[in-house]
Amino acid sequence: MKSIYWSIASVLILLGLLAGNSRAQTLTTTEKGVVGGAVLGAGTGAIVGASVHHPGKGAVIGGGLGAVAGGVVGHELAQGQLQNRVSAQQRQIDYQRAEIRQLQQEQRTSTGSERANLNEATE
Repeated sequence: MKSIYWSIASVLILLGLLAGNSRAQTLTTTEKGVVGGAVLGAGTGAIVGASVHHPGKGAVIGGGLGAVAGGVVGHELAQGQLQNRVSAQQRQIDYQRAEIRQLQQEQRTSTGSERANLNEATE
């Protein structure tokens, strides 16, 4: 049981050091996924490893697998957020283009009626 605690503690310390190094910058969604997956994987791996009397190996294996899985999930979430932003910006561009076309049409109509009035005044 003691080795379970040491394994979990060492994984948490390692993750704390990794997170501390990146404290100057905010973590991206992918990095958050890696850290979260590693923590959950290490904890789960330690518990499963304890059942076969190898909690340290279980924590290391679980942490590695959790980091990979968390990274993949975090990356997909980041891609989805990026796509949502791009879609919103594209809708805004389309709206502004439609407004520009409408203003151009109004300007042509206004210019045409001014010319007609000018022609009538000169005749």
